[in-house]
Amino acid sequence: MNIQIFGARKSFDTRKAERWFKERRIKYQYIDLVTKGVSPGEYRSIRAAVGSFDALVDKSCRAYEEQYMAYITPQAAEEKLLDYPELFAAPIVRNGRQATVGYCPDIWQTWE
Repeated sequence: MNIQIFGARKSFDTRKAERWFKERRIKYQYIDLVTKGVSPGEYRSIRAAVGSFDALVDKSCRAYEEQYMAYITPQAAEEKLLDYPELFAAPIVRNGRQATVGYCPDIWQTWE
């Protein structure tokens, strides 16, 4: 199992996800979304696993309004998402080709 947690330090769900994996002694790699972001290849893989663009975007964050995400075309929105990683909903937990957005221990348990 190769777990990656893309998260933000200020996100409570990211902390809960890290705690969930630590309690089960499952090794994971933490990647800070705000500073590192997500590569285009990782983004395509995560989007394919999650199924929709809307599931990846945090519509309640300040950057969503500042970047006018609600008013731009879907293609431009995807480009902005890669340019402004603070727009991602956190955490994104990835296990190979599988991925979840948010705190989803029921799904993670099936990965073990």
